[in-house]
Amino acid sequence: MTPARSALLLAGLMASAGLAHFAAPRQFDSLVPRSLPGSPRAWTTASGVAELALAAGLALPATRKASARASVLFFAGVFPANVKMAYDWRHRSTTARAIACARLPLQVPLILWARHAGMQEVRRGPAGLGG
Repeated sequence: MTPARSALLLAGLMASAGLAHFAAPRQFDSLVPRSLPGSPRAWTTASGVAELALAAGLALPATRKASARASVLFFAGVFPANVKMAYDWRHRSTTARAIACARLPLQVPLILWARHAGMQEVRRGPAGLGG
């Protein structure tokens, strides 16, 4: 898959996640670590806005590389919320625990996806004529 197509798909995923922060904020509020200052809703709103901004940046070729790099940092930054979710859900059903734990390693492919989305397109010349 080309980096441009990858960036557009990641932009769609991030836009959907960003909108979800506004459509159902309570589920995200509960993931905010208590050690962060301010209200959980403020962090939910900020992360939703960040995801929407990153999605827009990934969709535009002029800002794609910078947005892809920022997306890598964003995915790394939300990892503590996934750890908190796994800890908080440790007494829930087996299915819920499995979902919470599965989110932890999911950050790695998201980070790699963002890195790929920010790569330069490789342009190739006509077949047999070199690069």
